[in-house]
Amino acid sequence: MFDWMLPEKHAIAILKKDHDTVKELFEKFEKTDSSTEKEKIIAKAVEELKIHASLEEEIFYPAVRKHVGKNLMNEADEEHHVARVLIAELDANAAPDHRHAKFTVLAESVRHHIKEEESEMLPKTKELDIDFEALGQQMLDRKKDLKHNGIPGDEEHAMIAKANGKGDSPAAASRKASSTGPPTAKKRTARTGKTSTRALLGQRQK
Repeated sequence: MFDWMLPEKHAIAILKKDHDTVKELFEKFEKTDSSTEKEKIIAKAVEELKIHASLEEEIFYPAVRKHVGKNLMNEADEEHHVARVLIAELDANAAPDHRHAKFTVLAESVRHHIKEEESEMLPKTKELDIDFEALGQQMLDRKKDLKHNGIPGDEEHAMIAKANGKGDSPAAASRKASSTGPPTAKKRTARTGKTSTRALLGQRQK
C-alpha cells in the first residue's frame, strides 16, 4: 500500500479516494443485519464501481499501460471483467437467496484488485513523467458526465441479458436439482414400476 501525499486532483489520488469509498461501503454491508440497508449499500457500491471502472478503462489505463507492462495490465483487465459480470448479475436481480452472497464475492474480488493496484500498479505508475493533475481533471470531468448522463452499457451486461437466466450458476443448478430430486431416485422408481407390472401380469396368467 502507499501513503503518498498527493494533490487532490492527482489521478492516483482520485483512484485512491474511490478505493477508500468502496471499501468503506463493503465494511458497512458486513456490519449491518438490515436487508433494506444492505440493498441500499449494494446500489451505491455498484454505481461507484461502474464509474470507477469506466475512469480506469477509458482514461487511466491507456495512459499508463505501456509503462506498467502487459502482465499487470492484462490481469487488471480480467479482474474488471469478473467484477462487471457479478455487477451485471446483481443488476439483473440475482436470485434473492444468493444476492447478498454474490455481493460478498464481488467485495472480495474488488478488495483483491485494489490491493494489487495499490501495491504493484500504482507505485510503477507514479514513476511516469506525465501530468497527473491534467489526467486527473479528465477523470473528474468524465465522472461528472457519467453521474449526470448515466453509465453506458458494457459487454458483460449484454452477455447476462442474452443468457436471460439460461446460463445457470452452479448454485442455481444445484437448487433446481434438489427441487426435482436426484436422478437415481427417478430411475429406481421407474425400475420398481416395471417390476410391479411384470409381477401383476404373472399373477393374472396364473
